[in-house]
Amino acid sequence: MSGFLYALLPVIAIVSLGHILSVRKWIPTESWRAIERLSYVVLFPALIVRTLANAPFETAPWGLAAALILAQITLGAFGLLGRFMPNMPGPAVGSVIQSNVRWNTMIGLSIGSLLFGEQGLALVTIAAAVMIPTANIISVYALISHAEKPHGPKPNPFVALIRNPIVIACILGLALAAASISLPRLLDDSLRILGDAALALGLLAAGAGVDLSALRRAGPRTFGWSLVRLLGLPALAVGFCFLLGVTGMPLVVALICAATPTATSSYILAKELGGDAPLAANLIAVETVLAMITMPALYLLLTS
Repeated sequence: MSGFLYALLPVIAIVSLGHILSVRKWIPTESWRAIERLSYVVLFPALIVRTLANAPFETAPWGLAAALILAQITLGAFGLLGRFMPNMPGPAVGSVIQSNVRWNTMIGLSIGSLLFGEQGLALVTIAAAVMIPTANIISVYALISHAEKPHGPKPNPFVALIRNPIVIACILGLALAAASISLPRLLDDSLRILGDAALALGLLAAGAGVDLSALRRAGPRTFGWSLVRLLGLPALAVGFCFLLGVTGMPLVVALICAATPTATSSYILAKELGGDAPLAANLIAVETVLAMITMPALYLLLTS
């Protein structure tokens, strides 16, 4: 447990620093948008390409990937129950489903690497290679199908996926690994430097994107669905891991990935595709705060 807390506390500290820098306006709001864009288009893809290209796929626990995908699909489907709840309009259902399947990749990568080093980083990256496309497909379909007034023509989720820099990086990294192509030292070192920057800037941007004032606006619905997400996804992931025979470090990594709060980008996508954007913002804020309690508790429960 002490090792997990040692990995979690720096993440909390950096996310908190990002929030402080944003609230105090020491870094302008428009600068955070540029930092997020830089991380999304350049830094995070560089980290993924290098990690996947160097990952030992011949011994990779593919049951880990399957368990996480099954957990996302199951909890996403569970969000459809919102249709039968009072005062739960369609856009709110779409935002809940999105929250149920998305995860904060930067927090997962940071904790995985701090806890297990390069091997942990590789496992989280493998998880990202399958969870990110799954989350995007489910989220886009859920938001569009439940929107009351979609903005503009309905986007094609598959077209959006192939244009996504992170998905492109996953495909490129997997292709290099499958072809057993070793990265040249110059390129490998360059990607490593960019990848190191991705973790720091990604966590700072995550903190800057959290609106803690949303906690005051959050009601029972937000807290209830936040707990469903923070407890349900890791419980499903661990359960499917047991069914598929995944144990040891991959099992712990599955828990870490599933136990992170939903992605801060959920608000932007909900706003663009006709979802309930205020609810998405509330879910991000509540889950980010509650995850600091639920993640250590779930880790302790699993390892004990």
